[in-house]
Amino acid sequence: MDPSALSSPEMQQFLNQEKERAMLNEMVSKLTVKCWDKCITGTPGSKFSSSESACLFNCAQRYMDMNLIIMKRFQSMQ
Repeated sequence: MDPSALSSPEMQQFLNQEKERAMLNEMVSKLTVKCWDKCITGTPGSKFSSSESACLFNCAQRYMDMNLIIMKRFQSMQ
């Protein structure tokens, strides 16, 4: 591969998209682990109970809200 191709705008855009995708995957993974551990206390059945569903929903909302607040704070510091 031509080394100058690595600095092309298209390559930079591709790398930024891949970086964002990796960050999103990491966030979803962390959210899944944290909310599962918090909300699912026993062996899950064929579907979640209403309290488990509510807990998972609220946990995911709080996690996403906090990530948004943190990202905005970092952006304002730059």
